[in-house]
Amino acid sequence: MKFTTRIRVLCKANHGASLMELALVTPMLLLLVFGALDLGRGYYVYLELVNAAHAGAEYGSLHPSDTANIIKAATKPNEPPNVTFPAPTVTYGCECSDGGATYSLNCTSPPTCTASGTRGSNKVYRVQVNTSAVYTTFLPWSGIPSSFTLYGSATIRGNY
Repeated sequence: MKFTTRIRVLCKANHGASLMELALVTPMLLLLVFGALDLGRGYYVYLELVNAAHAGAEYGSLHPSDTANIIKAATKPNEPPNVTFPAPTVTYGCECSDGGATYSLNCTSPPTCTASGTRGSNKVYRVQVNTSAVYTTFLPWSGIPSSFTLYGSATIRGNY
């Protein structure tokens, strides 16, 4: 069989075409899968931060000056790997229930509210818990830093 005839026969044959397509598509498919896993893990860490902040703020709405236990309630003991959770920050104070601009940090000098509330005073406690975590991606992605900080925050108001 001549060489040119052999080339024509090989060019017309479709043996291995599926394997070739698989070889071309597999890297893109793996990139999409790992990207989705990394993005999902980052979103999971973000949700953990928001839930931790909310748990601390809920405790703080009942015990606003108990900063140590607010931090304990907002601390996540089961950290995902490659993620660092520093201690949350807590601020509390008093404000008028109408949500005005008058705000007193640590309630050292409570604000003067003009309208009366349901219990004779319309002052409320306001507890804010801020959490953060340093998230490191599995793989270095082009255009995205390999390590960045995610933030979570919750503010809850409680009775004065």
